[in-house]
Amino acid sequence: MTTLPTGEQRRRRPPAGEHPRSWLLRRPAPAGELSWRWAAAGVATLVAALLGGLALGPAGIPPGAIAGDLVARLPWTDFGSPLSALDDAVLWELRAPRVVLGALVGATLALAGGAYQAVFRNPLADPYLLGAAAGAGLGATIAIVYAGSVPLPPAAFAGATAAVGGAYLLGRSVGGGRSTATLILAGVAMAAFLTALQTLLLQQDTENVRAVYAWLLGRLSTSGWADVLLVLPYAAVSVVAVLAHRRVLDALRVGDDEALGLGVPVARVRILVIGAATLGTAAAVAVSGLIGFVGIVVPHAVRLLAGSSYRVVLPLSALFVAAFLVLADVIARTALSPAELPIGVVTACIGAPFFVLVLRTTGAAST
Repeated sequence: MTTLPTGEQRRRRPPAGEHPRSWLLRRPAPAGELSWRWAAAGVATLVAALLGGLALGPAGIPPGAIAGDLVARLPWTDFGSPLSALDDAVLWELRAPRVVLGALVGATLALAGGAYQAVFRNPLADPYLLGAAAGAGLGATIAIVYAGSVPLPPAAFAGATAAVGGAYLLGRSVGGGRSTATLILAGVAMAAFLTALQTLLLQQDTENVRAVYAWLLGRLSTSGWADVLLVLPYAAVSVVAVLAHRRVLDALRVGDDEALGLGVPVARVRILVIGAATLGTAAAVAVSGLIGFVGIVVPHAVRLLAGSSYRVVLPLSALFVAAFLVLADVIARTALSPAELPIGVVTACIGAPFFVLVLRTTGAAST
Protein backbone atom coordinates (compact mmCIF):
# COMPACT_ATOMS: atom_id res chain seq x y z
CA MET A 1 0.00 0.00 0.00
CA THR A 2 1.33 3.41 -0.97
CA THR A 3 1.42 5.95 1.81
CA LEU A 4 0.93 9.58 1.11
CA PRO A 5 3.79 11.89 2.13
CA THR A 6 3.29 13.82 5.32
CA GLY A 7 3.22 17.59 5.45
CA GLU A 8 6.85 17.68 6.64
CA GLN A 9 7.94 15.41 3.75
CA ARG A 10 6.10 17.59 1.25
CA ARG A 11 7.84 20.69 2.58
CA ARG A 12 11.26 19.03 2.28
CA ARG A 13 10.67 17.80 -1.30
CA PRO A 14 11.76 20.15 -4.14
CA PRO A 15 9.02 21.29 -6.51
CA ALA A 16 8.53 19.28 -9.69
CA GLY A 17 10.96 20.24 -12.43
CA GLU A 18 13.24 22.28 -10.15
CA HIS A 19 16.87 21.31 -9.63
CA PRO A 20 17.53 20.10 -6.07
CA ARG A 21 20.45 22.48 -5.62
CA SER A 22 18.53 25.61 -6.60
CA TRP A 23 15.69 24.56 -4.30
CA LEU A 24 18.13 23.94 -1.45
CA LEU A 25 19.82 27.33 -1.82
CA ARG A 26 16.66 29.45 -2.00
CA ARG A 27 14.04 27.58 -0.01
CA PRO A 28 12.99 29.25 3.26
CA ALA A 29 14.53 27.78 6.38
CA PRO A 30 13.46 29.76 9.42
CA ALA A 31 15.55 27.67 11.82
CA GLY A 32 18.69 28.32 9.79
CA GLU A 33 18.26 32.00 9.02
CA LEU A 34 19.84 34.83 10.96
CA SER A 35 17.23 36.49 13.18
CA TRP A 36 17.12 40.25 13.43
CA ARG A 37 17.57 40.06 17.21
CA TRP A 38 20.90 38.26 16.93
CA ALA A 39 22.00 40.53 14.08
CA ALA A 40 21.14 43.61 16.14
CA ALA A 41 22.97 42.16 19.15
CA GLY A 42 26.07 41.52 17.04
CA VAL A 43 26.07 45.01 15.53
CA ALA A 44 25.46 46.64 18.92
CA THR A 45 28.29 44.63 20.50
CA LEU A 46 30.70 45.61 17.73
CA VAL A 47 29.74 49.31 17.93
CA ALA A 48 30.20 49.29 21.72
CA ALA A 49 33.58 47.57 21.37
CA LEU A 50 34.72 50.06 18.73
CA LEU A 51 33.70 52.98 20.91
CA GLY A 52 35.44 51.43 23.91
CA GLY A 53 38.57 50.81 21.86
CA LEU A 54 38.64 54.46 20.77
CA ALA A 55 37.96 55.83 24.25
CA LEU A 56 40.09 53.59 26.48
CA GLY A 57 43.85 53.72 26.69
CA PRO A 58 46.75 55.45 28.48
CA ALA A 59 45.32 58.74 27.21
CA GLY A 60 41.62 58.43 27.96
CA ILE A 61 39.21 60.24 25.65
CA PRO A 62 35.57 60.59 26.79
CA PRO A 63 33.06 58.85 24.48
CA GLY A 64 31.01 62.06 24.35
CA ALA A 65 34.00 63.95 23.00
CA ILE A 66 34.53 61.25 20.35
CA ALA A 67 30.89 61.49 19.30
CA GLY A 68 31.12 65.28 19.20
CA ASP A 69 34.23 65.10 17.01
CA LEU A 70 32.47 62.71 14.63
CA VAL A 71 29.51 65.08 14.35
CA ALA A 72 31.86 68.02 13.78
CA ARG A 73 33.45 66.18 10.84
CA LEU A 74 30.15 65.87 8.97
CA PRO A 75 30.12 68.18 5.93
CA TRP A 76 26.78 69.83 6.75
CA THR A 77 27.58 70.76 10.38
CA ASP A 78 29.20 73.93 11.70
CA PHE A 79 30.13 72.61 15.15
CA GLY A 80 33.70 72.79 16.38
CA SER A 81 35.48 69.65 17.57
CA PRO A 82 35.62 69.28 21.38
CA LEU A 83 39.01 67.53 21.11
CA SER A 84 42.34 69.21 21.51
CA ALA A 85 44.92 68.93 18.76
CA LEU A 86 46.83 66.30 20.77
CA ASP A 87 43.72 64.19 21.47
CA ASP A 88 42.69 64.48 17.83
CA ALA A 89 46.08 63.16 16.70
CA VAL A 90 46.00 60.31 19.24
CA LEU A 91 42.47 59.35 18.23
CA TRP A 92 42.69 59.40 14.44
CA GLU A 93 46.36 58.75 13.74
CA LEU A 94 47.13 56.13 16.39
CA ARG A 95 44.07 54.63 18.04
CA ALA A 96 41.49 54.52 15.24
CA PRO A 97 43.73 52.59 12.78
CA ARG A 98 44.51 50.09 15.51
CA VAL A 99 40.86 49.59 16.42
CA VAL A 100 39.79 49.21 12.79
CA LEU A 101 42.65 46.77 12.15
CA GLY A 102 41.62 44.71 15.19
CA ALA A 103 38.03 44.47 13.99
CA LEU A 104 39.16 43.58 10.48
CA VAL A 105 41.59 40.90 11.64
CA GLY A 106 39.02 39.46 14.07
CA ALA A 107 36.27 39.20 11.45
CA THR A 108 38.65 37.67 8.91
CA LEU A 109 39.98 35.03 11.32
CA ALA A 110 36.45 34.20 12.48
CA LEU A 111 35.23 33.58 8.94
CA ALA A 112 38.38 31.61 8.11
CA GLY A 113 37.85 29.39 11.13
CA GLY A 114 34.18 28.85 10.31
CA ALA A 115 35.05 28.05 6.69
CA TYR A 116 37.63 25.44 7.70
CA GLN A 117 35.18 23.88 10.16
CA ALA A 118 32.53 23.62 7.44
CA VAL A 119 34.75 22.30 4.65
CA PHE A 120 36.47 19.69 6.81
CA ARG A 121 33.31 18.94 8.83
CA ASN A 122 35.45 19.40 11.92
CA PRO A 123 34.12 21.61 14.75
CA LEU A 124 37.63 22.01 16.18
CA ALA A 125 39.28 23.06 12.92
CA ASP A 126 40.82 26.49 12.89
CA PRO A 127 43.64 28.18 10.95
CA TYR A 128 46.11 27.50 13.75
CA LEU A 129 45.23 23.83 14.19
CA LEU A 130 45.44 23.10 10.46
CA GLY A 131 48.85 24.73 10.06
CA ALA A 132 47.78 27.71 7.97
CA ALA A 133 49.01 30.22 10.53
CA ALA A 134 52.33 28.42 10.92
CA GLY A 135 52.75 28.39 7.16
CA ALA A 136 51.85 32.06 6.93
CA GLY A 137 54.32 32.82 9.71
CA LEU A 138 57.07 30.94 7.90
CA GLY A 139 56.33 32.76 4.65
CA ALA A 140 56.36 36.13 6.39
CA THR A 141 59.60 35.25 8.22
CA ILE A 142 61.28 34.35 4.93
CA ALA A 143 60.15 37.68 3.52
CA ILE A 144 61.50 39.57 6.55
CA VAL A 145 64.83 37.74 6.68
CA TYR A 146 65.70 37.35 3.02
CA ALA A 147 63.56 39.82 1.09
CA GLY A 148 62.66 42.84 3.16
CA SER A 149 61.11 44.62 0.18
CA VAL A 150 58.57 41.84 -0.54
CA PRO A 151 55.01 42.60 0.77
CA LEU A 152 54.12 40.28 3.64
CA PRO A 153 50.59 39.16 2.57
CA PRO A 154 51.69 37.40 -0.68
CA ALA A 155 54.56 35.67 1.12
CA ALA A 156 52.30 34.67 4.02
CA PHE A 157 49.65 33.42 1.59
CA ALA A 158 52.15 31.19 -0.20
CA GLY A 159 53.25 29.66 3.11
CA ALA A 160 49.69 29.22 4.36
CA THR A 161 48.58 27.57 1.12
CA ALA A 162 51.44 25.09 1.27
CA ALA A 163 50.68 24.31 4.93
CA VAL A 164 46.94 23.71 4.47
CA GLY A 165 47.52 21.67 1.32
CA GLY A 166 50.14 19.57 3.07
CA ALA A 167 47.93 18.98 6.12
CA TYR A 168 44.96 18.02 3.95
CA LEU A 169 47.00 15.63 1.80
CA LEU A 170 48.58 14.09 4.88
CA GLY A 171 45.17 13.60 6.45
CA ARG A 172 43.79 11.97 3.31
CA SER A 173 46.78 9.64 2.99
CA VAL A 174 46.44 8.22 6.50
CA GLY A 175 42.73 8.32 7.19
CA GLY A 176 40.64 9.69 4.39
CA GLY A 177 41.00 13.27 5.65
CA ARG A 178 37.53 13.27 7.21
CA SER A 179 37.92 12.40 10.88
CA THR A 180 38.49 15.07 13.48
CA ALA A 181 41.50 13.32 15.00
CA THR A 182 43.20 12.76 11.64
CA LEU A 183 42.88 16.35 10.49
CA ILE A 184 43.96 17.82 13.80
CA LEU A 185 46.98 15.53 14.04
CA ALA A 186 47.94 16.29 10.43
CA GLY A 187 47.66 20.02 11.09
CA VAL A 188 49.68 19.76 14.31
CA ALA A 189 52.39 17.79 12.54
CA MET A 190 52.54 20.28 9.68
CA ALA A 191 52.61 23.25 12.08
CA ALA A 192 55.43 21.64 14.11
CA PHE A 193 57.47 21.02 10.97
CA LEU A 194 57.02 24.56 9.68
CA THR A 195 57.77 26.05 13.08
CA ALA A 196 61.02 24.07 13.17
CA LEU A 197 61.95 25.48 9.76
CA GLN A 198 61.17 28.96 11.02
CA THR A 199 63.40 28.46 14.07
CA LEU A 200 66.21 27.26 11.80
CA LEU A 201 65.90 30.39 9.67
CA LEU A 202 66.02 32.62 12.74
CA GLN A 203 69.16 30.89 13.96
CA GLN A 204 70.81 31.74 10.66
CA ASP A 205 69.89 35.43 11.01
CA THR A 206 70.04 36.52 14.64
CA GLU A 207 69.62 40.20 13.78
CA ASN A 208 65.89 39.72 13.10
CA VAL A 209 65.12 37.34 15.97
CA ARG A 210 63.70 40.00 18.29
CA ALA A 211 61.53 41.56 15.59
CA VAL A 212 60.17 38.22 14.37
CA TYR A 213 59.38 36.89 17.85
CA ALA A 214 57.66 40.13 18.81
CA TRP A 215 55.55 39.70 15.69
CA LEU A 216 54.85 36.01 16.41
CA LEU A 217 53.42 36.84 19.84
CA GLY A 218 50.72 38.88 18.13
CA ARG A 219 50.30 42.62 18.10
CA LEU A 220 48.03 45.25 16.62
CA SER A 221 50.43 48.17 16.86
CA THR A 222 50.24 49.87 13.48
CA SER A 223 52.11 52.48 11.51
CA GLY A 224 48.81 54.26 10.84
CA TRP A 225 46.24 53.62 8.17
CA ALA A 226 48.87 52.04 5.89
CA ASP A 227 48.53 48.64 7.61
CA VAL A 228 44.74 48.79 7.33
CA LEU A 229 44.96 49.55 3.62
CA LEU A 230 47.52 46.75 3.21
CA VAL A 231 45.26 44.02 4.59
CA LEU A 232 41.92 45.41 3.40
CA PRO A 233 41.91 44.07 -0.21
CA TYR A 234 42.87 40.54 0.86
CA ALA A 235 40.43 40.51 3.78
CA ALA A 236 37.61 41.86 1.59
CA VAL A 237 38.07 39.09 -1.01
CA SER A 238 38.19 36.44 1.72
CA VAL A 239 35.12 37.73 3.59
CA VAL A 240 32.98 38.11 0.47
CA ALA A 241 33.93 34.67 -0.87
CA VAL A 242 33.24 32.85 2.40
CA LEU A 243 29.93 34.61 3.07
CA ALA A 244 28.82 34.01 -0.53
CA HIS A 245 29.15 30.24 0.07
CA ARG A 246 27.44 30.12 3.46
CA ARG A 247 24.37 28.30 2.11
CA VAL A 248 26.46 25.78 0.20
CA LEU A 249 28.51 25.12 3.36
CA ASP A 250 25.30 24.02 5.05
CA ALA A 251 24.87 21.46 2.28
CA LEU A 252 28.40 20.14 2.86
CA ARG A 253 27.49 19.35 6.47
CA VAL A 254 25.49 16.30 5.36
CA GLY A 255 28.45 14.76 3.49
CA ASP A 256 30.06 14.85 0.07
CA ASP A 257 27.84 12.17 -1.51
CA GLU A 258 24.64 13.80 -0.35
CA ALA A 259 25.84 17.26 -1.43
CA LEU A 260 26.77 15.90 -4.87
CA GLY A 261 23.30 14.40 -5.12
CA LEU A 262 21.88 17.88 -4.51
CA GLY A 263 23.94 19.26 -7.37
CA VAL A 264 26.64 20.99 -5.30
CA PRO A 265 30.08 20.97 -7.01
CA VAL A 266 31.84 19.77 -3.88
CA ALA A 267 35.42 19.79 -5.18
CA ARG A 268 35.13 23.30 -6.65
CA VAL A 269 33.42 24.69 -3.55
CA ARG A 270 36.04 23.12 -1.28
CA ILE A 271 38.91 24.62 -3.28
CA LEU A 272 37.31 28.07 -3.44
CA VAL A 273 36.44 28.19 0.27
CA ILE A 274 39.80 26.84 1.41
CA GLY A 275 41.56 29.33 -0.84
CA ALA A 276 39.50 32.24 0.47
CA ALA A 277 39.98 31.21 4.11
CA THR A 278 43.72 30.75 3.57
CA LEU A 279 44.00 34.16 1.91
CA GLY A 280 42.23 35.81 4.84
CA THR A 281 44.38 33.97 7.38
CA ALA A 282 47.57 34.93 5.56
CA ALA A 283 46.58 38.60 5.39
CA ALA A 284 45.62 38.68 9.07
CA VAL A 285 48.81 36.94 10.19
CA ALA A 286 50.94 39.23 8.01
CA VAL A 287 49.78 42.37 9.85
CA SER A 288 48.99 41.05 13.33
CA GLY A 289 51.19 38.03 13.92
CA LEU A 290 49.85 34.86 15.51
CA ILE A 291 46.67 35.57 17.50
CA GLY A 292 45.36 32.21 18.60
CA PHE A 293 41.92 30.85 19.50
CA VAL A 294 39.84 33.70 18.03
CA GLY A 295 38.66 31.46 15.21
CA ILE A 296 37.33 28.77 17.52
CA VAL A 297 36.14 30.31 20.81
CA VAL A 298 33.44 32.72 19.66
CA PRO A 299 32.14 30.59 16.73
CA HIS A 300 31.52 27.74 19.19
CA ALA A 301 29.63 30.05 21.51
CA VAL A 302 27.55 31.32 18.57
CA ARG A 303 26.85 27.75 17.50
CA LEU A 304 25.59 26.87 20.96
CA LEU A 305 23.47 29.99 21.47
CA ALA A 306 22.16 31.02 18.06
CA GLY A 307 22.13 27.85 15.94
CA SER A 308 24.45 25.59 13.97
CA SER A 309 23.59 26.76 10.44
CA TYR A 310 26.49 28.52 8.75
CA ARG A 311 24.05 31.16 7.56
CA VAL A 312 23.92 32.12 11.24
CA VAL A 313 27.38 31.11 12.49
CA LEU A 314 29.47 32.95 9.89
CA PRO A 315 28.00 36.48 10.03
CA LEU A 316 27.52 36.45 13.80
CA SER A 317 31.04 35.09 14.35
CA ALA A 318 32.46 37.89 12.22
CA LEU A 319 30.67 40.53 14.31
CA PHE A 320 31.37 39.06 17.74
CA VAL A 321 34.99 38.07 17.06
CA ALA A 322 35.69 41.55 15.68
CA ALA A 323 34.33 42.99 18.94
CA PHE A 324 36.21 40.40 21.01
CA LEU A 325 39.57 41.21 19.42
CA VAL A 326 39.07 44.96 19.80
CA LEU A 327 38.35 44.50 23.52
CA ALA A 328 41.29 42.07 23.88
CA ASP A 329 43.52 44.75 22.40
CA VAL A 330 42.19 47.25 24.96
CA ILE A 331 43.29 44.83 27.71
CA ALA A 332 46.66 44.33 26.00
CA ARG A 333 47.50 48.04 25.94
CA THR A 334 46.08 48.99 29.34
CA ALA A 335 46.80 46.02 31.65
CA LEU A 336 50.52 46.79 32.01
CA SER A 337 50.47 50.44 30.95
CA PRO A 338 52.74 52.09 29.91
CA ALA A 339 54.12 48.73 28.75
CA GLU A 340 52.07 46.69 26.29
CA LEU A 341 51.05 43.05 26.63
CA PRO A 342 51.09 40.95 23.43
CA ILE A 343 47.51 40.44 22.32
CA GLY A 344 48.26 36.79 21.57
CA VAL A 345 48.83 36.28 25.30
CA VAL A 346 45.44 37.82 26.12
CA THR A 347 43.52 35.70 23.59
CA ALA A 348 45.38 32.55 24.70
CA CYS A 349 44.52 33.17 28.37
CA ILE A 350 40.85 33.44 27.39
CA GLY A 351 40.76 30.86 24.61
CA ALA A 352 42.77 28.00 26.10
CA PRO A 353 40.36 27.31 29.01
CA PHE A 354 37.43 27.54 26.60
CA PHE A 355 39.12 25.08 24.24
CA VAL A 356 39.60 22.62 27.11
CA LEU A 357 35.91 23.05 28.01
CA VAL A 358 34.92 22.30 24.41
CA LEU A 359 37.06 19.16 24.41
CA ARG A 360 35.51 17.98 27.70
CA THR A 361 31.99 18.70 26.44
CA THR A 362 32.64 16.95 23.12
CA GLY A 363 34.10 13.93 24.91
CA ALA A 364 31.17 13.73 27.32
CA ALA A 365 28.67 13.93 24.46
CA SER A 366 30.36 11.13 22.51
CA THR A 367 30.31 8.67 25.43
